[in-house]
Amino acid sequence: MIKQDIVHHVIERTGLPRTKAEAAVDTVFEGLKQALAAGERIELRGFGVFSVRARKTGIGRNPRTGTEVSIAPAKLSGSNPARNCTRSIQAAHLKPEAAPAEPTRLPWSKSFGQPASGCPFPVN
Repeated sequence: MIKQDIVHHVIERTGLPRTKAEAAVDTVFEGLKQALAAGERIELRGFGVFSVRARKTGIGRNPRTGTEVSIAPAKLSGSNPARNCTRSIQAAHLKPEAAPAEPTRLPWSKSFGQPASGCPFPVN
């Protein structure tokens, strides 16, 4: 999904003209960028949390030569999806045959000690 897909979705849901829908989406994204640039934590209930994390100075290796290279510290944006967002993604990609089966009843009848008809277990 790209930004234009989001704009199209806003148009369908709200009936706004394209220019106003684009302005609304741009405003939201610009606000998110500014908040992250300021180091703020963004929490969207039901969707996830976006935050800025600091990466420490480290030492890496050049894969071609094997020489050590220092890695400068940096600030990176990170995200953690909300639990219900993760569940809905997993449910959308779960194949019907991989869906959890209904709990099976034991082959025994409700009457005490009597097997149900067609019981595969021997009865003493």
